Amino acid sequence: MAVSITPNEWHIMELLWQSPLTLMELVRQLGQTEGWAKSTVATMVRRMESKGLIRYKENGRTKTFCAAVEKEEVIATETSSLLHRAYDGSIGLLVSTMAKRNDLTRADIDELYAILQKAEEEMK
Repeated sequence: MAVSITPNEWHIMELLWQSPLTLMELVRQLGQTEGWAKSTVATMVRRMESKGLIRYKENGRTKTFCAAVEKEEVIATETSSLLHRAYDGSIGLLVSTMAKRNDLTRADIDELYAILQKAEEEMK
């Protein structure tokens, strides 16, 4: 299942991928980092729950929210979307753009070599 989230939903998901939180814990953290009011957080949480991105468990009157989708699943969808929108589906064009802009460090290049070698071995 392809899962796409908005930039604002990323803020909430990043917290919930770390650990389950109550609404008030989300409000406290997002109030500090994003300046969001309780009503904003509550609205976002309701929308995300209806989209199937998060779920909750009830402990008495308190709901504890957790991610209903894996971070890796969302990253894969977002990566594929960017690749197709911006690079016409070409991984080579993406890497070439990064290299031309001098955005790749020696460690990045070494990591890319290792990834490509592993992919090549798995194709055999």
